[in-house]
Amino acid sequence: MRLVTFLHQGQVRLGAQVSRSGASYILDLNRVQPDLPAELLLLMRAGASALERAREASASAGDAQWIPESEVTLLAPLPRPGKILCVGHNYKGHLGIGREELPEHPNMFSKTANTVTGPGQPILIPKVTAQVDYEAELMVVIGKTARQVSEAEAQAYVAGYTIFNDVSARDYQKRTSQWLLGKSFDTFGPMGPALVTTDEIPDPHCLDLELTVNGVPKQRANTRDLIFSVPFLVSYLSAVMTLEPGDVIATGTPAKLPEAANPQRFLEPGDVVRVTIEKIGVLNNPVVAEAARD
Repeated sequence: MRLVTFLHQGQVRLGAQVSRSGASYILDLNRVQPDLPAELLLLMRAGASALERAREASASAGDAQWIPESEVTLLAPLPRPGKILCVGHNYKGHLGIGREELPEHPNMFSKTANTVTGPGQPILIPKVTAQVDYEAELMVVIGKTARQVSEAEAQAYVAGYTIFNDVSARDYQKRTSQWLLGKSFDTFGPMGPALVTTDEIPDPHCLDLELTVNGVPKQRANTRDLIFSVPFLVSYLSAVMTLEPGDVIATGTPAKLPEAANPQRFLEPGDVVRVTIEKIGVLNNPVVAEAARD
């Protein structure tokens, strides 16, 4: 099932997304099942029974209940996620400057919730930086409370997957050893277009991933090259903190293609960033200059 958060007729709603005859449609789950929570975060917190009701509503809906996607505005599936946990240097071939051996432990950092923005929404270039960069990533969405779970059982705590773009201000990121500020400008976390449940992606470690800027490929990889797997990351993090429904894990980004890395070109107003991950879809975001404030 493909779950979305969308805006229609001035209201934010919970929906399911399907493709039919080359077109995309949205089902307003709150209209079909009024007792379902109106937010994806609350749906996951309601447990497996609520998710099953959403699945049944999607399967039984009549043609007239599906809204053409062109008539709605898709938002980030989780507009205000709980914890945004990110992994650095988690692809073979992208180990970091001067490193040749695989890391023993994942390099973890966080982003803040103000970064999250949805499909089609602009990435704002702040006036204080000229080094805004892109990072295409597979994002894991936690569906059940996880504390000290083993790697063998960790997959059961995953609700699904979405696309994430870990936008970064490299000059701010490099000011200190801590990356938080460079990662946490407003709009620096495009997410979407849908949360795809694990039944549709039983193995997240075989997905093609690509990022383009203005149609030119900049990153291309497959998630089989992840160093630390999804179950490992869920287990590893749950040994430290309680993972809760709606927490998300950005699993890291692959290296830039050689022609994109040298010479390096940062994002500029007018660019369009497109991230595609197999079985999940496409996340498009234009790049604009942040407006001056009076």
